Amino acid sequence: MKIPHLLLIPYPILGHVNPFMQFSHVLAKHGCHVTFLSTEFNLKRILNNNSFTCSSSENINLVSLPDGLDPEDDRSDFRKLLSSIKSTMPALLPNLIQDINKIDCIIVSINMGWALEIGRRMGIKAALLWPSSATVLAFCDSINRLIHYGIIDSQSGNITSAFNFLYSSLSSNNSLQILYNFTLSRLALGKTFDHLVQEMQTLKLAQWWLCNTMYELEPQTFSISPSTFSPIGPLMLLASDQNPNPIPNSFWEEDSTCLQWLDQHPPQSVIYVSFGSIAVLKPKQFTELAHALHHLLDRPFLWVVRPSNNNNNVTYPQNEFEFKGSSSKGKIVGWAPQQKVLNHPSIACFVSHCGWNSTIEGLCGGVPFLCWPFFSDQWVNKMLVCDLWKVGMGFEKEDDEEVISREEIKKKVEIVVGSEEIKSRSLKMKQLVLENMRGDGGHSSRNLDNFIHWAQE
Repeated sequence: MKIPHLLLIPYPILGHVNPFMQFSHVLAKHGCHVTFLSTEFNLKRILNNNSFTCSSSENINLVSLPDGLDPEDDRSDFRKLLSSIKSTMPALLPNLIQDINKIDCIIVSINMGWALEIGRRMGIKAALLWPSSATVLAFCDSINRLIHYGIIDSQSGNITSAFNFLYSSLSSNNSLQILYNFTLSRLALGKTFDHLVQEMQTLKLAQWWLCNTMYELEPQTFSISPSTFSPIGPLMLLASDQNPNPIPNSFWEEDSTCLQWLDQHPPQSVIYVSFGSIAVLKPKQFTELAHALHHLLDRPFLWVVRPSNNNNNVTYPQNEFEFKGSSSKGKIVGWAPQQKVLNHPSIACFVSHCGWNSTIEGLCGGVPFLCWPFFSDQWVNKMLVCDLWKVGMGFEKEDDEEVISREEIKKKVEIVVGSEEIKSRSLKMKQLVLENMRGDGGHSSRNLDNFIHWAQE
């Protein structure tokens, strides 16, 4: 049987690059040849990061195309980046594919569906690797039907009536409100909504919709989703099942000194705070969190404050604690080896933005969550964490400025850390994931084998 050659094309943000790099290693370990397409801007960042292992396997080849932006342009501007990619990369991709010679399948993330259209013209198979939960994919896949039935206004994206009939099996009291917020406030806005509607249609060119999750995490969603939905995760475990060290996937170098610092603290004592690669706290919110961690909570903390925060008008509070280096009370790092941190016995809870990668890593670490979503799918992931799996809690905003107060942070940390029920459920979720990854790997392993066999045909 021939060895398939797969071209992976993630949207160039860390939340998409991570699972795609993990998937590259999974495919390579199964004997596939993998070409990983990055933007030139990101490839430079990857190669400059000593802790980012991209091509430990000779079966993985890194290539790049320009995204059309200048180095100093703001790539956190979604519309600007997406528009530039769509006006630049499609004209260059066919030549790249021809230079590679033989590609059997193109695998894309959302926002890169244009590559599937090119693949169709060139007679290449197509697949989608969805970077978030299957629940979010099921909702996005339903948008055109919701428009057809008048539940969503196609002009504004506003929801005009309830659609809990689509998600009644989630058994969540506030799932409708969460999905409403997800659609109305953070997704279905103007051109972003138009893009999503068109993108979901384009992604139907993919014969497989691969999900970085497992059936046991979202059984209600898979029970109502199309047969094309195929859980193949968690990819972080599949990628490292023959490697004791997690694959570092970051645009910033990880500060491993935090692991030695964690070694100095007793079990379940440290609050871990990280908001991912994009979200930025406003100065007032930053101050409230700093005061809660340093003054109000009688616990040590490890806080990830990305280097890029300095470029987003964040003013650090003065004389609160040392923001660089460590002390007995707290340690600040620019980026952490998160998988190792969340599996460290000293971690008591995870204050998280609820990005899907972080959510999966927290589940695999068996740690309770304190959910602090900022945008997009993070609100749905919070619903899964708090209402479906019941392994965490959210925060309440108490003023007109949408700020979570230091008192609220203190209260919720103490509740979660002190809850034996949440701790017990967190450990049970960890065991659920790990047990289903043993042996034949259950649904995920079978789906992966079937996908690779299909790509070989």
